[in-house]
Amino acid sequence: MRSLEELVVRAGERGSLPEAVLAMDAEEQMIDAAALRSRLRARLEVLRETVAAALAGRWQPKLIGDDKDKYAALRRAPMSGELVWRASEIAVALGTCNASMGRIVAAPTAGSCGILPGLLFAWQETRHGGDEKLLEGLIVAAAVGEIVSQRATLAGASGGCQAECGAAAAMGAAALCHMEGGSPEACAHAVALAFKSILGLACDPVAGLVESPCVKRNGTLVSIGAIAADMALAGIRSIIPPDEVIDAMGDVGRALPPSLRETARGGCALTPTGKALTKRLNENRAEAGAALA
Repeated sequence: MRSLEELVVRAGERGSLPEAVLAMDAEEQMIDAAALRSRLRARLEVLRETVAAALAGRWQPKLIGDDKDKYAALRRAPMSGELVWRASEIAVALGTCNASMGRIVAAPTAGSCGILPGLLFAWQETRHGGDEKLLEGLIVAAAVGEIVSQRATLAGASGGCQAECGAAAAMGAAALCHMEGGSPEACAHAVALAFKSILGLACDPVAGLVESPCVKRNGTLVSIGAIAADMALAGIRSIIPPDEVIDAMGDVGRALPPSLRETARGGCALTPTGKALTKRLNENRAEAGAALA
């Protein structure tokens, strides 16, 4: 599956985007579409379990704090709206869980693990959506991720954070658009609108850990996914075709200097505080190693 354009055409033939996705994957993998649906339903439940555990747990990353409980202070009237605020809360919880070696689902990567489930489950909670519609959203998101991986990349080391958190936001935008009743064409343009807003985003983890700025970035980029979906649902379209936007993301990723592609040699990682935190962490590791020697 390499093209959103082809997927939209197939959706017109099959009657819906999820059915087109399942049919195309069933053909490529030579297995039954019902079996694929069953597998994704099981993965959705694993996602649900990891969200519950991340929200309930007490996490201790090496550099950052566990901020998820702070969301309660504004839950009644966040300026960003109920869905985005809840999605951000879930995303930060999952990112913090990942930074603490907890169980997460790469969606599509570990560094971007909070964005898609944050949007999916916040949508279900705030819009009172059913499990089958949620499953359809996951199927649509998975198709977008597959196309991005084929046309560009999902790896921060290859394309910067635009390829990780950017792809997660684009996947979430397509899922939201579908779950809210958007057409296949609208879902494709939700992907384009999300990616266009995040092109060039550096992957700059402090001390090489998936903590800062990664966790907070998960918490903020859910907003990109939600707004892109809203725009597409309103009828706004990208003047650049969605597949070309994905291709542009790949080109931009290859053009980024190595210092901005997951090497911890640029961006936030190279600020005075970033370097001080890295030094402190390395000293702690040396002390721990000496104690074990």
